[in-house]
Amino acid sequence: MREIKLYLTLVLAGTLLISCNNKKNNSEENKKEETAVVEKREIWTKDQANKWYAEQPWLVGANYYPSTAINQLEMWQADTFDAKRIDQELGWAEGIGMNVMRVYLHDLLHQQDAEGFYKRMDTFLGIADKHHIKILFVLFDSCWDPFPTLGKQRAPKPHTHNSGWVQSPGQKVLQDATQYPRLEKYVKETVSKFATDKRILGWDVWNEPDNMTGPSYEKVEIKNKAALILPLLKNVFVWARESNPSQPLTSGVWVGDWSDEAKMLPMHKMQIEQSDVITFHNYNKPQDFEKVIKQLQRYGKPLICTEYMARPNGSTFEGFLPVAKKYNVGMINWGLVDGKTQTKYAWDSWTKTYDAEPKVWFHEVFRNDGTPYIKAETDLIKKMTAEAKEKN
Repeated sequence: MREIKLYLTLVLAGTLLISCNNKKNNSEENKKEETAVVEKREIWTKDQANKWYAEQPWLVGANYYPSTAINQLEMWQADTFDAKRIDQELGWAEGIGMNVMRVYLHDLLHQQDAEGFYKRMDTFLGIADKHHIKILFVLFDSCWDPFPTLGKQRAPKPHTHNSGWVQSPGQKVLQDATQYPRLEKYVKETVSKFATDKRILGWDVWNEPDNMTGPSYEKVEIKNKAALILPLLKNVFVWARESNPSQPLTSGVWVGDWSDEAKMLPMHKMQIEQSDVITFHNYNKPQDFEKVIKQLQRYGKPLICTEYMARPNGSTFEGFLPVAKKYNVGMINWGLVDGKTQTKYAWDSWTKTYDAEPKVWFHEVFRNDGTPYIKAETDLIKKMTAEAKEKN
């Protein structure tokens, strides 16, 4: 009888031990699940966005491509990736106090050779970091040539603004939903690869998504382009967020009336709703720039102007930078060094014939040899960035 009691006691103890272990394991699993829920990347709240922004210096920089590249493909492909020139040009930017560059990627580069592409991105980030410059990468772009092709890029068309810049994805891919899984792979793998990289300021997921290219390519653009992009852009935000980046996601509004939610297009509402920080473009006069800042302030998130500075339009460094500083708006102008993109020529160079350098450059800060186009401009940038740095 005593042996039976002992046996029953051991069985009961074992059952309790297993039960405790199961509860412990279940508890650990539950904790893991709860942690997973907590860590799931959501759109940043105002507090999260403003906390991130408070840790940044006053952001001043340019949209960057080396002067030796006509477009994103020529910048990044193995045969034409020019690390030496990039190092030199980012050195010029550092010299006037610039601390951020907005840089375009392309889905075809990932399709061609993802690992080689990432290796060159890492090299580029190393060069930028050496010059104390953070990078805002752009994943997709709706501007200029809708038919991108890998390999050797065409020569610039004389005196023509951005005569070789290409869209990403191209028109054929945009119209072919069977290609979208490849785009998803590009987004997820690229953002995941650099999700915790402190050299990256953020991810601009799509540049001017509803841009119909004006007179440059309007004859070959598809009329339903924006309608195709609207749901795809929403997916791109989701894909990028699923990669759990430590950096903010954004897509900048660039044209339209943003004064009232009711007047805004669905594309623009969605861009702002999905963005961790608000970005926008403005190539108008300083008064309009300030008006737009006040309109966008209602969202309560940091503001970064990711395109501006077209001198003949009245969009200038001396006109815009003091306004931006007043409202603590980050500033990224179009163009750094005069080169193969030829963006010193105006947009109207597609319809108007130029046969010599324009009297007033449209974009760009430096001549090809590194001398400032207008020294008073670079002196102003240097002075204002130095003052902002001292205050920080």
